[in-house]
Amino acid sequence: MRKIAFIFPGQGAQYTGMGRDFYENYNRAKEVFAIAGKVSGMSMEELIFRENENLDITKYTQVAMLTVELAILKVLEENGITSSVNAGLSLGEYAALTASGGLSVRNALELVVKRGALMQDAVPTGGAMTAVMGLEASLVEEICGQVEGIVSVANYNCPGQIVISGEEEAVQEAAGKMKEAGAKRCIPLNVSGPFHSKMLVEAGEKLAEELEKVEIGELTTPYISNVTAEYVIEKEEVKGLLQQQVSSSVKWQQTVELMVSEGVDTFIEIGPKKTLSAFLKKIAPKAFSYHVETIKDMEELLEALKVDAK
Repeated sequence: MRKIAFIFPGQGAQYTGMGRDFYENYNRAKEVFAIAGKVSGMSMEELIFRENENLDITKYTQVAMLTVELAILKVLEENGITSSVNAGLSLGEYAALTASGGLSVRNALELVVKRGALMQDAVPTGGAMTAVMGLEASLVEEICGQVEGIVSVANYNCPGQIVISGEEEAVQEAAGKMKEAGAKRCIPLNVSGPFHSKMLVEAGEKLAEELEKVEIGELTTPYISNVTAEYVIEKEEVKGLLQQQVSSSVKWQQTVELMVSEGVDTFIEIGPKKTLSAFLKKIAPKAFSYHVETIKDMEELLEALKVDAK
């Protein structure tokens, strides 16, 4: 019997038209889009299915990505596909928490609308993020500590790929030192803020105020926090961890390693593109990996898992 994990990507994987075939063919997906439209006050169909500049702006990207991820998730559940554990990268953690029973679809979308706006407004200018390729995590951390100003690890994505984040000058200086130390490449990321750095602490504090208005449900399926790379056991832990997550490192590699150590052998990435599947090949190359972005993907997954589609 396979032990399945659902994994959900963060922003950066978005594109115009994502999730369209689920929307057009499943009422459950349409319902998620409708809820997202109500809580955001805008048409998700316009945002996601029509060419526009807003889709790449953080405060819109986050709700768009979550809408698509939850729409696909609900259709998978409708077709009998369930998981033993859930995890998501950054924004994707909200989808994972929903899959685990901690948030309703409405509450997850409401929180992410607020989160996206707060992160967008926290640092309108002066921040940067850079992907560092081919350097050990300990050396990346050491170099960040040698640089004046704010710069730290934002994401531990997979072996050989770490993202740093912070003040633009500090990030550039750190990247230069990392190249000197042997990094294969340092690639500036096209982002609208220094996410997962100390520059977002205030955004996390404001998010905490929104979290206080939301009830966290019982976790019917385990999920893993980005902040700790550990299982969240008690629902009372969730709000504090989501507050910290905005300005803390995302421990994705460590999260996948924990799941593998606990016997997870099958990972299903839910959402646009294959970002997490690519990371998985480097973290756990022997694991089974599936990606569901289209109905065809789902049908292939159903066949692979020998589950009859409804």
